[in-house]
Amino acid sequence: MSGFDDREKGQEAKFAHDSELAFKAEARRNKLLGLWAAGLMKLSEEAAKAYAAEVVAADFEEAGDEDVFRKIAGDLKAKGAAVGDDVIRSKMAELVGVAQQQVLTEG
Repeated sequence: MSGFDDREKGQEAKFAHDSELAFKAEARRNKLLGLWAAGLMKLSEEAAKAYAAEVVAADFEEAGDEDVFRKIAGDLKAKGAAVGDDVIRSKMAELVGVAQQQVLTEG
């Protein structure tokens, strides 16, 4: 029975680790997306960092990516940046891989 218990604990640890990495990668993607949008809105470096933190926080409103998408799309439109929804969604998809790689590299 000990081997089974060890295997179960190992699987639980792997699941926890994978979940933590996924959470970190999603938060990193949102930060990178916020910095990208801040550049389009021509925010200062300090304002861009603050805005990126707002985008990360926006992800806690609901499950999925729609809360982040709505924030970015609404803020870009409010600032007069003509960026289509497809461009935002494409950037979100692109940054997933970038964020995952950064999180894995950082350990």
